[in-house]
Amino acid sequence: MDCWKGDVGRSWIYPTLIICANGFFSTMRPSESFLTPYLTGPDKNLTIEEVTNQIFPVWTYSYLVLLFPVFLITDYVRYKPILLLQGVSFIITWLLLLFAHGVAAMQVVEFFYGMVTASEVAYYAYIYSVVSTDHYQRVTSYCRSITLVAATVAAVLGQLLVSLANVSYFHLNAITLASVSLAFVCSFFLPMPQKSMFFHRKDVSETFPAPDKVVATVCSDGPSSCQEDKGSAPADRGPTAEQQPDKAKPQNHVLRVLVQLSQDLRDCYSSRKLLYWSLWWALATAGFNQVLNYIQVLWDFRAPSHSSAVYNGAVEAIATFLGSATSMAVGYVKVNWDLSGELALGIFSAMDAGSLFLMHFTDNIWACYAGYLVFKACYMLLITIATFQIAVNLSMERYALMFGFNNFVALVIQTILTVVVVDSKGLGLDISTQFLIYGSYFAFIAGIFLIRSIHTIISIKCRNTTVAGES
Repeated sequence: MDCWKGDVGRSWIYPTLIICANGFFSTMRPSESFLTPYLTGPDKNLTIEEVTNQIFPVWTYSYLVLLFPVFLITDYVRYKPILLLQGVSFIITWLLLLFAHGVAAMQVVEFFYGMVTASEVAYYAYIYSVVSTDHYQRVTSYCRSITLVAATVAAVLGQLLVSLANVSYFHLNAITLASVSLAFVCSFFLPMPQKSMFFHRKDVSETFPAPDKVVATVCSDGPSSCQEDKGSAPADRGPTAEQQPDKAKPQNHVLRVLVQLSQDLRDCYSSRKLLYWSLWWALATAGFNQVLNYIQVLWDFRAPSHSSAVYNGAVEAIATFLGSATSMAVGYVKVNWDLSGELALGIFSAMDAGSLFLMHFTDNIWACYAGYLVFKACYMLLITIATFQIAVNLSMERYALMFGFNNFVALVIQTILTVVVVDSKGLGLDISTQFLIYGSYFAFIAGIFLIRSIHTIISIKCRNTTVAGES
């Protein structure tokens, strides 16, 4: 028996199966597509204004407060305790959703859901700490794919139960509670990692598989160490051997790691290419998350759930499929992203802006659904390109650091949007006007990158003409 346990502990298959089971059950939440109808329906009897201006903003604020400390603590405690914390937060969230009432109780729900989303970093980081680099590409594919499958299954199941079986939203949330509880149970069986990327390093440097291979596995988060762009800082250098935990006292080691992280960030952003891609990442992710947070409110405004058929689950399932398909398509498109990448950012960001303007100006719910599908597909396409344009220049440790910092900046921007546009203590705009603001926001992003891409292309052509004339 002891030999069997030892073999299991050393195998990459066992932890991959358990983390994938955790990912499936934690993502398989059929009630999530129907959250707004549930809150505004007879179960909770809240108004659209209370949900939009008082309840949903709490998620953004709690996520912002928790993200940075959870990011560091996740690495320090080696991932598994944070996965357990996420499971507890999931269970508390859905217990409150089922049995608590009132605005204050739902604000507590949003706080714990902020803990859930802040803890998501542990899901992918965990598996890289317990398998060898030879298996990174495969386990990344499995972990990413299982969550996409779970999200699709949840959306389809929720829609079928609502439309065909007349299952109440309360019972959908009960199913979700059972699913996230199973995820919590799965996390207990995860082996405890012996290393982490920053505070408990065992190897000086590790890398993920090459982006052109991983992209075919649907928008993987795994970076590789490749040659960086000309003129950039040495962004692919990982933490030096001096940060080995065995060579310093715990207090000094923590301080040394934090100093090294700040130095790494400065080096990474000294690369102009990484800076521009990260700028788009932060700006677009802020807008994307804001739209996702309030899209159900818009749908309920266009077609009130108490008097219209609700197809939120079907739309989310199609959106997930389209997002996966566009992400996978990036791996088969032969484009010089160094030359055309920023032009693509500008063009598809303009399409995002157009879809948001459509959702503002139309009263037709089907046009709103179509606009959302276009919006999400365009974002998933661009975030895949941005991910690998950043990842190709960095070591695993620096990619994780930039990923976390870019998301933190995005969350700061999203918080500003929430305070100014949504919160009742700010402008407290109605949901339709909010989407006009979001469309203008993406139009601003598109303008930045279209202007820069045109300048880049013209500069390259002028340089080539000058070189040709001299020769």
